[in-house]
Amino acid sequence: MQEELFTSGRHIPHIDPSLEIWHWPIAVYLFLGGLAAGILFFAALFYVLGKDKDYPAAVKITSIIPPIALSLGLLALVYDLTHPLFTWQLYTTFRIESPMSWGAWVLLIVTPLSFLWTFSYYRESFGNIESKLNLFKRFKFLNTFEAFVIKNRINIAYALIPLSLILGVYTGILLSAFNARPLWNNAILGPLFLTSGLSTGAAAIILLSKSVQERHLFGRIDLGLIIVELALIVHMIMGYYAGSQVQLEAMELLVGGDFTLMFFGFVVLLGLLVPAILELIELIGYKVPVVVPALLVIIGGLIFRFVMIEAGQLTRYLY
Repeated sequence: MQEELFTSGRHIPHIDPSLEIWHWPIAVYLFLGGLAAGILFFAALFYVLGKDKDYPAAVKITSIIPPIALSLGLLALVYDLTHPLFTWQLYTTFRIESPMSWGAWVLLIVTPLSFLWTFSYYRESFGNIESKLNLFKRFKFLNTFEAFVIKNRINIAYALIPLSLILGVYTGILLSAFNARPLWNNAILGPLFLTSGLSTGAAAIILLSKSVQERHLFGRIDLGLIIVELALIVHMIMGYYAGSQVQLEAMELLVGGDFTLMFFGFVVLLGLLVPAILELIELIGYKVPVVVPALLVIIGGLIFRFVMIEAGQLTRYLY
């Protein structure tokens, strides 16, 4: 009987019942992807609305973050792969029913667009760097290329708005597509990860903005996103309570289990409730260091990914 169970595949490593397949690089990848999606969405949206001069940090300054975040996120993803040299084979086909295929192709499009967006504001926003590097003097073709990119900036913005939303949702749908993991088997993860990504993007804009008007606007935006995120978390937990027995057991990892402190202490309390209170106090008129709630939101968003990745792999359905 022991031998029969062994040869059936139940004890083959990395197949079944191996639980911890994804590690910290995946959590970092999901966080950086959501952060980049949030920043790109606000940058493109406010440019389309003609508010690029009123909100320069949102449209121009923070544009340096997405290409770096996406590049590091992709490196983390490739690093976690068992056979990284075969990553290119993912792009030899497209499966419309596969969230991973959608994500791979969206990343392939969004990443170069994020570089183009940053490049279009390079001399305007980072002139001090260009004065030292003198790239446009050394490589004359950059002037022509810059003019072309600036001329088509509005088209890039129109493309980035839906693509950034797809990227943000994808980071959650990627998990919810794994039906065998009861903690991930929840349709609310897509909207939740998108809202969290938009919130961390707004927080990054607050950190880099020098305008009081801009900080106040994105403080209000972030406050609204935090409220939505809290509502989605409540809805997610209620969904687990209304689910099967195995979902109840999975949910107990977050409520009264090993991840309760991380989830409710660092994600819900320090990452959402405290920043919301601080941003509300600032909007009322009291002076609050903007760096505090913004950093708490970003750190909370990162910890949230780690909790969902690690806790989600500790339980599974048995068929």
